[in-house]
Amino acid sequence: MTENLFRLDGKSAVVVGAGAGIGEAVARGCAYQGARVACADVDLEAAQETAARIEQNGGAASAHELDILNPEAVSETLDVATESGGSLDIVVCTPGVNVRKPLLEYTEEDFDRVVTLNLRGNLNVLQAAGRRMAEQGSGSIILFSSIRSIVVEPGQGIYAATKAGIVQMVRALAAELGPNGVRVNAVAPGVVDTPLTAQIKARPAWYDAYAARTIFNRWASSEEMIGPTVFLASDAASYVTGTVLFADGGWTAVDGRFEPDL
Repeated sequence: MTENLFRLDGKSAVVVGAGAGIGEAVARGCAYQGARVACADVDLEAAQETAARIEQNGGAASAHELDILNPEAVSETLDVATESGGSLDIVVCTPGVNVRKPLLEYTEEDFDRVVTLNLRGNLNVLQAAGRRMAEQGSGSIILFSSIRSIVVEPGQGIYAATKAGIVQMVRALAAELGPNGVRVNAVAPGVVDTPLTAQIKARPAWYDAYAARTIFNRWASSEEMIGPTVFLASDAASYVTGTVLFADGGWTAVDGRFEPDL
């Protein structure tokens, strides 16, 4: 029984944001653990490339164009992605956007861009997946929050607010759908080498400062988000819901890197 706790054989997974970064890595990770993976992304070509990579390695995958700001499209994609497999077992949503500006310089357009995608987009996925899973009586939904849900820095105020909002939506839906057998959780990465963090990587002093802030003195790779996500998706987490799994290299565990002479 316990030897297959982390396997996803026979399960149907939809990974939103599968075209690049963490979403691409997670889509591959779920497939390699045995799931049939629907790779959804606003960039269809990128989703197709991920699906092709999975199939080249012996996995089962399909590609779907999806804008999570369109609730009807989200529902349709979940239906189409699972029509051959029946149940919708796993939904992972990774997309997010950030506009790095001091709060006093934020425009209405900046605010709407970040809040709309990070909160309304994720809500659309929660609602569509939640309704489907509640009806079937099972399922695991995993959203992506961030260390910014609990710690912040200049220029990250609105982004941080949305990542905290994702946590609260996850907790609320976990409470609401628990009686229906649906689990809802979040992964909170620290600094991960993805297209979203390219602005930081391009500035060595900034990049190195973030690396030094972690216990491991380095950034995470996208692949290092596979394990936490697969855990939450699998039967190994059958009693885990409404929680946030921090995969941050110890960022939020320590308040500095100075090591006094004890």
